[in-house]
Amino acid sequence: MRPLMIAACFVLTTAAFSASAQETQAPAAAPAAAAATPAPAAVTGNADRGRQLTYTCQGCHGVTGYKNAYPNYHVPKIGGQSAVYLTNALNEYKKGTRKHPTMQAQSQSFSDQDIADIAAFLSSLK
Repeated sequence: MRPLMIAACFVLTTAAFSASAQETQAPAAAPAAAAATPAPAAVTGNADRGRQLTYTCQGCHGVTGYKNAYPNYHVPKIGGQSAVYLTNALNEYKKGTRKHPTMQAQSQSFSDQDIADIAAFLSSLK
């Protein structure tokens, strides 16, 4: 009985390997097609529009020395930060990889263009 089980396992393994090899051959053409597709153009921010979008940000980030009650967290100064930093931070909040409930909720409502506009405005501040 044992040789029969070994043979059955061998047949199943061979069949699985064969199916796996066929699956990896078919999608090989797909990456080549994807590589031929041009990447989307980088979003350019509009500082004037960003000024309008950052109105609610002033409630926390515009108050000098403001701290949230719980947890004891200093609200960072965002005016004058680099556009790259601001874009990355907002995208991380939006994806949930950066944690802060208020910022995650705010960033969920922003499109990529909104984030670029906000970053353009805030990075222009001194």
